[in-house]
Amino acid sequence: MKKVLVFGLCLFPLLYIVVQAASNQLGPDGGKEVVLYFGTWSMQFLLVTLAVSPLSRRTHLRGLLRYRRMVGLFTWFYASLHLFSVLTVLLGWSWQIFLEEFSERPYMAVGILAWLFMVPLGVTSNRFMQRRLGKNWKRLHRLVYFILLLACIHLIWLVRSDFLEAFLYSLVAAALMFERLVFWLSRKKRQHPA
Repeated sequence: MKKVLVFGLCLFPLLYIVVQAASNQLGPDGGKEVVLYFGTWSMQFLLVTLAVSPLSRRTHLRGLLRYRRMVGLFTWFYASLHLFSVLTVLLGWSWQIFLEEFSERPYMAVGILAWLFMVPLGVTSNRFMQRRLGKNWKRLHRLVYFILLLACIHLIWLVRSDFLEAFLYSLVAAALMFERLVFWLSRKKRQHPA
């Protein structure tokens, strides 16, 4: 029942934008709004996914870990919607425009690279692949840290004037990575005391 509730909450941003679009509430440049909307939600889901483990450790709510995979898959889902909306709304599926934009806007290349690295994580986010890959599954899924770095670069590079939002996202990302570093160092110290 709890998983159904979390699934519904994760799906809410999509339902919201569909209702907004159906009732013509997206403003004069609705296509651009959709692109930014899905980009924002994919970044937020990425940060939430990475916040699950430290939150679980700090609060001792181990049950939170059951939802990490689902939230991670929704990160990929919203990132895919973001990419799809860019290709549809901004580029019109024209490969000529795509190549022009790709060369003129390097942040687009960084964003696409981040999405490409999400693909193997999404495809292997099931128990069958976890068992099949064994220890390599954890190694593969550490790519999420590189994806976070690329997402922050994409966001910072994309911003033209108001850097506050990009700065706040990057600050949260840095805090999450710092927490992981501290946890890793303390665990290593426990395993190999001086």
